[in-house]
Amino acid sequence: MSGVVVIGAQWGDEGKGKITDFLAEGAEVVVRYQGGNNAGHTVEVEDKKYKLHLVPSGILYDDKLCIIGNGVVIDPKALLEEIEYLEGEGVKVTPEKLVISDRAHVIMPYHKIIDGLSEKKRGKSDIGTTGKGIGPCYTDKHERSGIRMCDLYHEDVFKEKLKQNIEVKNRIICEIYDGEPLSFDNIYDEYMEYAKRLKDFVVDTSVVLYDSIKSGKKVLFEGAQGTLLDIDYGTYPYVTSSHPISGGVCIGAGVGPTMITNAVGVCKAYTTRVGKGPFPTELFDGMGDYIREKGFEYGTTTGRARRCGWLDLVILKYAARISGLTSLAITKLDTLSNIDKIKVCTGYELDGKVIDYFPASLEDLGRCKPVYEEFDGWDSSIEKAKTFEDLPQNSKIYLKKIEEFTGVKVSIVSVGPARHQTIVINKM
Repeated sequence: MSGVVVIGAQWGDEGKGKITDFLAEGAEVVVRYQGGNNAGHTVEVEDKKYKLHLVPSGILYDDKLCIIGNGVVIDPKALLEEIEYLEGEGVKVTPEKLVISDRAHVIMPYHKIIDGLSEKKRGKSDIGTTGKGIGPCYTDKHERSGIRMCDLYHEDVFKEKLKQNIEVKNRIICEIYDGEPLSFDNIYDEYMEYAKRLKDFVVDTSVVLYDSIKSGKKVLFEGAQGTLLDIDYGTYPYVTSSHPISGGVCIGAGVGPTMITNAVGVCKAYTTRVGKGPFPTELFDGMGDYIREKGFEYGTTTGRARRCGWLDLVILKYAARISGLTSLAITKLDTLSNIDKIKVCTGYELDGKVIDYFPASLEDLGRCKPVYEEFDGWDSSIEKAKTFEDLPQNSKIYLKKIEEFTGVKVSIVSVGPARHQTIVINKM
């Protein structure tokens, strides 16, 4: 491992937190490069579960440096609450273990308010955001009116930017959405206090990262969300506001593409998604309910029930191409145990023709009917499997199909939520 990126190869919630935590053992630096606290990772170590939202999964190790990159949008209140939560769980979070980019944009109260009000105004056409202000913060970033972490440490600059933004946002909140205006003084005082508490963590992380790579340290890049939620390559507009794909690393962390040597795509042995938008293999019957309950498919951040369906290999092949995946990590294989017949989507029927690509148009995707290949299931529990040889033969056939269709080797298989329930098939 030198520069390895871990991405979600579906609609997010694939188990990236567990895989990142597992791979972090062999890394020295772990970097989060996009998204915000709208994403969540649940990591289980021995008998404890940790729920992470902004802090990289490597924080659970005492000897790793964790970096929150410039591509992440930061809610200071949420970050401080997460740090307090981790400290309460016995996990040390110090400036020696965690650094935050001074170029990262800051989520402000008006971002969260506008997020909620705009979703409400959309009515039945809502996108299904988490309401945490992520999209509006990225909007300000690209509109060049955003506030960055570095601005918090130049009080006159912060004061002027906040005044300008409050004036504009209050007009939007009051005149467009019929909401209540925000107080400049309250927000200013609140964020000055956050700045004081976070000051020792804030640095130029691109320099730290560059020096780490140049000195030969092993770096692990951790993505949030998944390929099908990418702002360009996902099911737009039902997407996030950043780039979860491997290409997002360079911009979101401040490194050149030559510093990334491997891209690991994490995917479940089936498919899930949260929120609205087309989902060709979604199951609306008892099987979908069975997978949801057995796999405990509920959001870490929101608690929302996830939509569940059979594994979609068209999506997985698309993700492999978009991110240049060098290996796959298959999670929750154990959830499919004790199912007699397991289906896998190998193509879409669109207007009477079978296609093997992922359409850009949601209208076209919505008309796609999955073409399935059926596999015999396995009735033995695989949760205690330690090696690939320990797995039931039918599950091996299932994994082989994934490799053949995508053209990407399966390197890791997860057979349970705990760190030790992870099988390494091929070393990276």
